[in-house]
Amino acid sequence: MNKSILKPLFVRLPLKEKILFVNHLSIAVRSGMTLTQGLNMIKIQTQSRSFKKVLDIIIADVESGTFLSASLEKFKRTFGNLFINVVRVGEASGTLAENLKYLSDEMKKSYEIRKKIRGAMLYPLIVFTVAILISVGLVVFVVPKFVAIFAQQKAALPLPTTILINISNFLRDDWMYAIGIMLGIIVLFRILLRVQFTHYYIHRTLLMLPILGTIMIKFNMSSITRILALLLNSGVKIVEAITITSDTNDNLVYKRALEVSADYSKRGEYLSKYFSTRSDLFPLIVTNMIAIGENTGNLVENLRYLAGFYEEEVDDFSKNLSSIIEPFMLVILGGIVAFIALSIILPIYQLTRTF
Repeated sequence: MNKSILKPLFVRLPLKEKILFVNHLSIAVRSGMTLTQGLNMIKIQTQSRSFKKVLDIIIADVESGTFLSASLEKFKRTFGNLFINVVRVGEASGTLAENLKYLSDEMKKSYEIRKKIRGAMLYPLIVFTVAILISVGLVVFVVPKFVAIFAQQKAALPLPTTILINISNFLRDDWMYAIGIMLGIIVLFRILLRVQFTHYYIHRTLLMLPILGTIMIKFNMSSITRILALLLNSGVKIVEAITITSDTNDNLVYKRALEVSADYSKRGEYLSKYFSTRSDLFPLIVTNMIAIGENTGNLVENLRYLAGFYEEEVDDFSKNLSSIIEPFMLVILGGIVAFIALSIILPIYQLTRTF
């Protein structure tokens, strides 16, 4: 096979670009255009050269009579299982335009939620980073001036002062080692994320944290219920819908839990039965609403309700995140400042007592 065909198979398409693609394709199909016309229209509008190559292959496939979903399957890493399966079901049931519209709406919601969470985390992160940089500046540039005074007195220094002086000397004299250690920690963390075993336990630990864990659970509930509702409404069978939802989830703990729940469903068990055994991951309201939906035949509606409920929860949580995190930040930053101040004040106090 030619290299020019192989290269686009690994194109990474940002979520925003995927939303524009499916939205434009949905509008084109609903307006009466053929798939080829719609895809050509999108190709003209896109700025990405690599994505244009992908579209060239898809257009050629569709013109030769290949289903759109079968062509998209070649670019599974680009579009993902959810995208491909919703298109496949739409083609099979004759509801491609509606399915594309649903997919576009759900992807927009997912994008907005991610954007809100990142925006909410940005302010605390900036404040914390600036505070750390100021603390490092004090330790590197201010503390040595006091060290010179203490050295002249040749007095025994308190333990906090000794620790601070050692930190100051290390950052000032061995700053290359300090940077190397920081980079090493970052590289090690990235390596651990590539190992599935450690990656799973990192995700597990994050879910157990007081604030971050809460928002992660709410976000996953919103995402899981929204995707399940979309797939079931599109006509995908429950086991396949759970499997696809698992494939699209980035959190390994939830991914594994959904894989187990798919096995439950294969044996004819209700989804809510497994969820009830994992109350640490699936809140009681989720389990109860799904159980009611399974018993009354309103599962899709109940899943949509849960998706909307958790979207609002994430939205409210992200709006109040700064005020929630603020006390914790004050404690941490106050502790750092108090340690530096105490380390400087204690020896000064000892010196004044000798006069």
